[in-house]
Formats: sequence, C-alpha cells, structure tokens
Amino acid sequence: QVELVESGGGLVQAGGSLRLSCAASGRTFNGYVGWFRQAPGKEREFVAVISRSGGWSRYADSVKGRFTISRDKAQSTVHLQTTSLRPEETAIYYCASYSGTSFNANVKMTDFGSWGQGTQVTVSS
Repeated sequence: QVELVESGGGLVQAGGSLRLSCAASGRTFNGYVGWFRQAPGKEREFVAVISRSGGWSRYADSVKGRFTISRDKAQSTVHLQTTSLRPEETAIYYCASYSGTSFNANVKMTDFGSWGQGTQVTVSS
C-alpha cells in the first residue's frame, strides 16, 4: 500500500500563501489524490481532488479561486497551492488516495486510503 507524506505546512499571516506537497513514499501513485483538512474541534472536510492524469480537479466551494491542486509529470507528488489564507483555515491538512475508476458525488471520504500524517497550517490574524 502506498504511504503518503505531507509537507509544506507552517505559520502564515492572514492573506498569505503556502504550498503543500503530498509525496508517495518511495514510489509513484496513480490514483486520484485528495486534500482534506481538520480544524481543532471540527470534522475533517474535503478541500480538493485531482485525477490520475492531472487534467481534472474539483474544489470545495470555500477554497475555489484561492487554492490550486496540481500533479507533477512523474506523478509522484501532488501539490496544493494555497493563497489568501484565512485564520479559520488553520487546520491539519491531509492527503489521501482514491483508486476508483471514476470520481463522482457518491465518493465518500472513507473511500480514500493511504492517509498521511498531515501537515499543520496555522494562519494568524
């Protein structure tokens, strides 16, 4: 099973940017890759997902126009470029993979696997 490792988190002021990365440990991975986040005291929520080819992606309404998910050519790393960050987006950001043949509204968070340990993003006001 692929293990995913997140990096790139940190402390940033409101309005700032961070580029998060999700890498497969020691190998490439070919499934859909999603980013999720969990704020203190809240449930984990979907942020973005990208297809195997990198040609299709979907975002949570709250991050549309501010976050961009991308996949490098070797498909060994998926990035989440975050901009205009808000204090309420302070959370642990996780990546995970989905190996289904297609992605639709019926796909649940529990259908994702190979969850990483997460990377902390703290946005100060």
